[in-house]
Order: sequence, then structure tokens, then C-alpha cells
Amino acid sequence: MSDFVPGIELSRAFYGEVVAPLVAGVPHSAALIGPGSEVLAFDTSRSADHDWGPRVLVFVPEGLVAEVEARVAAGLPERFRGHPTVFDYWGERRPGVVVTELGAWLSGRLGFDPRRGVTLLDWLAVPWQRLAEVTQGEVFHDGLPSPASEGGPGTGGLEAARRLLRWYPEDVWRYVLACQWRRIAEEEAFVGRCGEVGDELGSAVEGARLVREVMRLALLLRRRYPPYAKWLGSALARMPGSAELGEALGMALAARSWRQRQEGLSAAYRRLAALQNRVGLAIRLDEGVRGFHDRPFEVIGGERFAAALLGEVSDPRVRGLPVAGCVDQLSDSTDLLTSPPRARAATAAALGLTA
Repeated sequence: MSDFVPGIELSRAFYGEVVAPLVAGVPHSAALIGPGSEVLAFDTSRSADHDWGPRVLVFVPEGLVAEVEARVAAGLPERFRGHPTVFDYWGERRPGVVVTELGAWLSGRLGFDPRRGVTLLDWLAVPWQRLAEVTQGEVFHDGLPSPASEGGPGTGGLEAARRLLRWYPEDVWRYVLACQWRRIAEEEAFVGRCGEVGDELGSAVEGARLVREVMRLALLLRRRYPPYAKWLGSALARMPGSAELGEALGMALAARSWRQRQEGLSAAYRRLAALQNRVGLAIRLDEGVRGFHDRPFEVIGGERFAAALLGEVSDPRVRGLPVAGCVDQLSDSTDLLTSPPRARAATAAALGLTA
């Protein structure tokens, strides 16, 4: 267990010592991005039991893919630092080196090539997990020439594509944050309402749902794409200044009564409100919780934060969207989120977008 080397370190060395010499003289970019816990630096020794090993993505011009693939396959050693270089990965036994064309890979993972431009639908139809996979990880070498594009020169190689997707444009960011506040607003009173009628199980379910939404909102406010469920808590724990928020959310989850659950959530809401005020994307609002109409339930009033954010949106296309959100806010279906065509179709239909 103590000998575990994180996958990003293993793959960096694999590229430098093995792969780079095999592709010498070929214009290419090389990276560890895309799926895999090691890309987001969440891998541990447990991760090595499946779909894990020395991996590198090598991007070359389209006409060179077959030639470079053959060169790499012929030159790979059987093992690297004790790990096989050919292993089972997502149900397929293949080399840890994948040779492909950058535009095709980006389109396959995202549904579009950002170097050709990023539309409003592009931003809202790509799941947070996919955006994190493309913008995190590590680029070991970026030597691809800029692609030719219609009407002018291309916009660069792999690092250029990653920069374009590093974070939302400000109005899109405001919109996504507003939709996340709306999700909290829709259910924040239900923890108390369920508890009031003796439904502590229902209150606990509502509490857990709200904890998830708070975690995702906290990450979004700090310009971090929330990862999928398995790594959501790990991502929050790594966020600077998140200890107190984590304690409040832990209190809400561990609570045995709706009033204790409400206390934990209220503490978390106050921290979220303060964070939004510090970010400065909208007018400052009171950070305190308040009663829900004349009922004895504490809420933050998530709708007022959503309205404040939307009130600062200047882009008429964004201003005209229904307050429904990006694809992660529309659905948590794995089959939808892992299929760019389905994700784009669902987002376009929900938001009335065509391109």
C-alpha cells in the first residue's frame, strides 16, 4: 500500500522514458486527460485493481494515426515500473498508449471541438465531469500545429483547447449558479415540513439532497467543476476554506431530528451566502437565514440569490433561457451524461437551444 505511485506520476514517467522516444520526430501532443480517477488526482492503491496502469494519450495529425500506432505497438516494453503496458481498460484489453487525432477525441468526449468555437449550447450540454476531465490531468508535451479552420487560422493545440474550457464565461457562470440556487430554493423548506408531520425518513432524504446541492454550489462558486458523485466529497474537502462548511453538512447528515438537520443546513447556507457575496457576481444580499413565510422552518431564501445573479446577466441569449440549468442540473442519468449526443439533445430540448 505504501509503495503506491499516483497514476499521474506513473504516466508522466511513462511518457518521458518510453513513449516520447517512440514518437520522436512526429508532431504530437501527449497528456493524461479524460476518464480515470488519476486524471483528477483521486486515485489510491485501490484504484489499481481495475482500469489503471501507465497511460498516455498521444495526439497526432489525422494522417499519421495508423503509422504512429504501429510504431508505438512495436516498441512498447511488456512492463513499466512493474506494471503491464497492455491491460484491461473499460472492458477492452489494449495498450496504455492511445494514439488519436485531437479534434476527433475532443468531439467524442465533449460533442464539439472547442478550438472551432464554443457556443452557449456547448457550455450547457457538457457535464461537469467531462469538463473537469479535459481541463485537469496533465499535458506532458504540446507540439501539435494549429489546425486550419474555416475562414481563418486555427486556435491552437491541446493547451489552447483546455484554456478555452477552463471556466464558464461570466454570464453563463451566473446562470448556472442561479439555477443551482433555484434547486435549493425548491426544496429548502421540505426538511422541516417532513419532520413536522413525523416523517423523519423523508426529512433525512430531503436533507441529503440539499447537502448535495450545497456541495455542488460551493464548488461552482469557487470555479471548480463538480465531479460525479463518487468524488464530490473529496473535491469539496480539497477546496480551501471548506472545513467549516463540511462540518455543517456533516451535522445535517448525522442529525436524528429535523431541527438538528435544519441547524446544520442553516449553518451551511450562511457560508454559501457569504461566499457568493465575496465572489461579487451579483449585488450583496443579507447572509442570514429567515423563516419560511409564517411556518417554523429556517431557509436561506435561495430564490433571492438566483434572482440577484440573473439580474446581472447582460447577454440576451442567456437572459432568455428558462431557469432550468445545464445538463447536470437537468438530469443525473449516467446513460445521458456519458453520451454527448443524448446530453446535447436533452439540453437543447429543455432550454430551447439549437446551436
